[in-house]
Amino acid sequence: MAINTPTRRTNPWPLVAIVTVVTLMIAAGVVFFLAKGSGDCGGTTKLRIAASQDKVQLLQMAGDAYAKDAEVGGKCVSITVDSKNSGTAKEALARGWSDDDGPRPDIWSPASSQWAALLREQSPKAPVTGTSWPAIMTTPLTIAMPKPMAEALGWPDKQIGWRDLAELATSAGWSTKGHPEWGTFKLGKTNPNYSTSGFNATLAAYFAATGSTSDLVPEDLTAPKNREFVGNIEKSIVHYGDTLLTFFSNLQRADDRGEALNYISAVTAEETFVWNYNQGNPTIDPTQIGEHAKPKVPVVAFYPSEGTVLSDHPFVELTWMDAQKKRAADDFLEYLHSGPGQKFFTDHGYRGWKGEPGASASKDFGVLAEQPKIKLPLPAASIMQGVLNSWTELRKPAKVLLVLDKSGSMSQKVPGTDKSKLDLAKAAAINALKEFAPQDQVALWQFSSKLVGDQDYQQIVPFGGMAGAHRDQLKNALSGLRVQGGTGLYNTTAAAYDTLRGAKAAGAINAVVVMTDGQNDRRGGIEDLETLTGRLAAKEGEPVRVFTLAFGDGADLETLTKIAQATDGAAYDSKDPNSISQVFSELLSNF
Repeated sequence: MAINTPTRRTNPWPLVAIVTVVTLMIAAGVVFFLAKGSGDCGGTTKLRIAASQDKVQLLQMAGDAYAKDAEVGGKCVSITVDSKNSGTAKEALARGWSDDDGPRPDIWSPASSQWAALLREQSPKAPVTGTSWPAIMTTPLTIAMPKPMAEALGWPDKQIGWRDLAELATSAGWSTKGHPEWGTFKLGKTNPNYSTSGFNATLAAYFAATGSTSDLVPEDLTAPKNREFVGNIEKSIVHYGDTLLTFFSNLQRADDRGEALNYISAVTAEETFVWNYNQGNPTIDPTQIGEHAKPKVPVVAFYPSEGTVLSDHPFVELTWMDAQKKRAADDFLEYLHSGPGQKFFTDHGYRGWKGEPGASASKDFGVLAEQPKIKLPLPAASIMQGVLNSWTELRKPAKVLLVLDKSGSMSQKVPGTDKSKLDLAKAAAINALKEFAPQDQVALWQFSSKLVGDQDYQQIVPFGGMAGAHRDQLKNALSGLRVQGGTGLYNTTAAAYDTLRGAKAAGAINAVVVMTDGQNDRRGGIEDLETLTGRLAAKEGEPVRVFTLAFGDGADLETLTKIAQATDGAAYDSKDPNSISQVFSELLSNF
């Protein structure tokens, strides 16, 4: 930190006087301790940061360390870091950030500066300063792969690329590499509309298709051969999602069962996820290191041979900060760039803010310090928006059965609104339908208990393609839902799972989405969780995954998590009913 800026809280004595007194005290044998930050502050400047989930805890730790003895303009400084998905935060800022979006930040730190560039492209009056933003730390995009699979492809001496993935995706899979027991090639990738790793993977695939390492032009996104190449990679997708945590948590559970090579072949992920997974920490929360054993089958990082993109975790100051907050923000950034500030990140799998590898970048942790050899630039914001638009057309199709709770508890009013829980759930589901592309197929069930005779569930819209009138049919059916009865969660989930398994779409993501505000209270049929999860875990052939949404504080999140985990799906939590729209959209980003 620069010493010519009054940014550290100090005792007000002149330096000469301090030195004189300290000398005399030492000579007299007096033991003393002069603490940093012992001076008084004239109030506190409170900085709030909206940060991508992958670095929230580390950034908060750095903020706490800084705030211990920070003083700017005669005031102490406090730092609060909130978790906010990069894509979700971009949309919130484009709207001006309402109360529904959570506490308004002073600083935004998405996982990559491309989100800020897209925001300026989308909304020229967005509250961001400048057109380029300093990095906090960096991490390159990799192709993370279970080590035996990577070694079958030549790791660490050989690096593979997106063309290798396209070949594996469109061929007989691992049998072409001498391992038919590993089956087809299965790729995990996040949704680029929400997640930086998914965005960068799609961007890098276009670079690979063109053979360029310098720039992309509009014609590159429309060329049939390029679109075919990118589409071939998408064919191998297991499912998408708003965060990498789902893939690595599922992989850890598979590893615990001795099935690490069955769940997934590769995940497009930032290098820091590889490092953390190999510490037994798929959550990448530094406080969780040591809570779980290291994996029996580690993952290792390939750095795409055609080049890769770095996530630069920018420090984006927002225009609504006042002058005092701006001074504090600048001072905090200076601390983050200092040796002590950088150590929080380089000790936990990140690279420095200028891209230099830290001590954690080691083959022992599955990463290679000398890679990547080729770093791809971010193209113009208009090109990046074009990449997102093309992905919507090229992504793997989905067949999804939506199952919504209409039990009596859904009639409860939500505090602070004049709406019931069912009103909010219906509005959220209708809004989230935009996540589906024309090539997707969607059906809708409602459930409570003994809804039709002794049956707890009822189909109200059959499967149909989302191109045309079917979307309106779903909206109308959702609008007409009315509350009734108890919560036949177990019977309904089993029936939905069995129904979709009997009607799976080839070459698609097949999934059941179950949303409930309660817990199973049905007597008759499946009455215990173990019976249900055992039934769901029988995954012969192409899987059907169950994704659950716990709505309100009465929902049994623990049970819903176990249901989702039984199928290598994911559970989503909307304890605050007012957050249901955002959470529902994030859930549907898996498809």
